Amino acid sequence: MSEELKNSPIADFDWDAYERGETKRDKSFEELEKTYDKSLNAFQEDEVTEGTVISINKREVVVNIGAKSDGIIPVSEFRYNPDLKVGDTVEVYVENREDKKGQLVLSHRKARQAKSWDRVNEALDNNEIIKGYIKCRTKGGMIVDVFGIEAFLPGSQIDVRPIRNYDDYVDKTMEFKIVKINQDYRNVVVSHKALIEAELEQQKKEIMSKLEKGQVLEGTVKNITNYGVFIDLGGVDGLIHITDLSWGRVNNPADIVEPEQKLNVVILDFNEEKNRIALGLKQLQPHPWDALDPDLKVGDHIKGKVVVMYDYGAFVEVAPGVEGLIHVSEMSWSQRLRPAQDFMKVGDEVEAVILALDREDRKMSLGVKQLTNDPWDTIEEKYPVGSKHTAKVRNFTNFGIFVEMEEGVEGLIHISDLSWTKKIKHPSEFTKVDAPIDVVVLDIDKENRRLSLGHKQLEENPWETYETIFTKGSVHEGTISELTERGGQIRLDPYGVEGFATPKHLVKEDGTTAKQGETLMFKVIDFNKDSKHIILSHSRIFEDEQRNEARKARRQAAASKPAAEAAPAAPQVEKTTLGDVTDLAALKAQLEKSEGKAAPKKAAKAPKAEEAPKAEEEPKVEAPVEEAPAVEEAPKAEDTPQTEE
Repeated sequence: MSEELKNSPIADFDWDAYERGETKRDKSFEELEKTYDKSLNAFQEDEVTEGTVISINKREVVVNIGAKSDGIIPVSEFRYNPDLKVGDTVEVYVENREDKKGQLVLSHRKARQAKSWDRVNEALDNNEIIKGYIKCRTKGGMIVDVFGIEAFLPGSQIDVRPIRNYDDYVDKTMEFKIVKINQDYRNVVVSHKALIEAELEQQKKEIMSKLEKGQVLEGTVKNITNYGVFIDLGGVDGLIHITDLSWGRVNNPADIVEPEQKLNVVILDFNEEKNRIALGLKQLQPHPWDALDPDLKVGDHIKGKVVVMYDYGAFVEVAPGVEGLIHVSEMSWSQRLRPAQDFMKVGDEVEAVILALDREDRKMSLGVKQLTNDPWDTIEEKYPVGSKHTAKVRNFTNFGIFVEMEEGVEGLIHISDLSWTKKIKHPSEFTKVDAPIDVVVLDIDKENRRLSLGHKQLEENPWETYETIFTKGSVHEGTISELTERGGQIRLDPYGVEGFATPKHLVKEDGTTAKQGETLMFKVIDFNKDSKHIILSHSRIFEDEQRNEARKARRQAAASKPAAEAAPAAPQVEKTTLGDVTDLAALKAQLEKSEGKAAPKKAAKAPKAEEAPKAEEEPKVEAPVEEAPAVEEAPKAEDTPQTEE
């Protein structure tokens, strides 16, 4: 009941009748009852109406909606609104006009839920700022009570700076903007950051308009990354790149600054359109090169710490913010290329010699090999030509092996100087990397720092001996170790040397070609000591035997012919000589003279004998010396002229 009704008297109240105890209802009482009923608000159950807060305590909030009694609502339903006070108008839901105790039952939570979805959509459309109560944490953010609806607040939308402890925001009432609504699933997403950004945007414009290069400002460390530090300059962020944190080398920005740390920075550059500000911290300190010892010069020894390594060298910090480079070529006298990590590592304390010093460009070149003597200065005394040593194989090339005699002294063994006898296609067939190998110094080129070495020279040249063994025409046993289109390599096992046979010399007597791995007899058809070549043939063995057999057969056939068959054909026999024909002609002349025949007839027949030498022009038949006696028997055919007569 309102205060006005409590305090206002009824003008036509019959006090005399009241004193007399008259309780009869009359027309005036009925009118009074009607007036009282009119003073009460008309409302129904399950209806949302407005009420006035008349009292608040720790447990309850009493609300008057103009009913016969006041409604009591738990204070927990107003947690989202910590500013609630007496006299505020609130919406309530009438659950029951009168319970068993005659008490009016109201609910503020249900009233909010009844109209919450419409209000949420209205707030999104009007870009309205609303209040919400953060109930609890959830995965990726917070749960916020907005108009009785549970909305989601992403962690990235709580503030413009990273949040380190989400629990600090639980049970807080904050202002939000509704940024997204899913009508199908009735999901609501809110943001507090959007409100801050709107304010910061205005602040940024004001701050950016006042910025100048070289200006020193105070800021707060907002975020630390691997590449730099973000500084809050009071509404606008700037970045200190890792290279601008310190004059010295910085591996991790967290080693220089801490979160929420306040420090002075200098503006190096800014871009109003992109809202980017480049800041510097080291620029507020004097450059360490300016404080470097002025007496330091080239050739001085200096100590420092290795701060960073690359394949091409190491940077050594000789003073805070002052670094020098030791190139990998200045780490060892060796000419063999190796990464700098083979010589030192980060954190090593090293001593070096200053090779170059440029104070204007702030560059320094250092060397460590200069701390030791150059081994090439005494190379001729330590490794004279002809001396024998043990070296270490470092790497291979197609033409030889590079070996290390000692640190800084390397030499080359040419592939032709590896073995007297073996045909080596690649040095890796002969040895392996890091293996020891005995060598002989063949030549020294001190100016170009080159050493020529040999391995086969440790032994005598066996080709002097081979010259007496593998004579032309000699036959030896060999195994075909390799076959190519050009021919085969023949391993002559007992002597440790190889020969070569062309494909036509690998044909066997049955017409097939010998295969790799076969062991056969081979004849030497050529030997060259200078070029170290032995040319072999398997087919030549049986070919020569066949020729000898053919010659022998011809000789035997010629010797077995009867003398009588050979005489008549004497003038046409290929083996008859001119001298033989002349003797026969003279013998015939003597016989004719004794019988009284005239000389002219003998002269007429002589030319026939002279035609015999024409048989000598045929080169097809060879006349061995052994067949001469057969010709000498020709004079026995003395009866031949008599037969003609």
